[in-house]
Amino acid sequence: MTMAIRKEQDSDKESIWKVNAEAFETEAEANLVNALRDSGTPFISLLAEADEEIVGHILFTPVELTGDNSGLTLMGLAPMAVRPGFQRKGIGSQLVRAGVENCSIQGYDAIVVLGHPEYYPKFGFVPSVKYGIKSEYDVPDEVFMVLELKENVLKGKSGIIRFHAAFGDL
Repeated sequence: MTMAIRKEQDSDKESIWKVNAEAFETEAEANLVNALRDSGTPFISLLAEADEEIVGHILFTPVELTGDNSGLTLMGLAPMAVRPGFQRKGIGSQLVRAGVENCSIQGYDAIVVLGHPEYYPKFGFVPSVKYGIKSEYDVPDEVFMVLELKENVLKGKSGIIRFHAAFGDL
């Protein structure tokens, strides 16, 4: 299997929807991706392509740390999807690494994720409560994590992360 990670193109929209719809129990995440794209919010959208077939997708969109006037630029990782027949083959890990690299290259300060506490720490994510940062959603501390892309950029920061309004439909 030949694998490549690349940026989303306009012609990929339907395939991205299908990957997300197949990877999750409902179509909510697939519809979320379309809503975020249609909202005009800036985003980083990457695909995993195996033998010219789209098998994975990851999306990063801006989030806000309430009460912070320092001009931090933060991204939220969500959703990340791999088609069921291609899961547990390292595709998700490749997508996360490529996405983190893209966010770093584009100058973002940190990334937050609401995800599996056994999975994301291998990429450097730590529970956000370490920094006094919480999610706007009522979730256990260990599943809401953050990754600093610039050393100590979150030192002395605290507050609540707010996601794009489209996330409220999940």
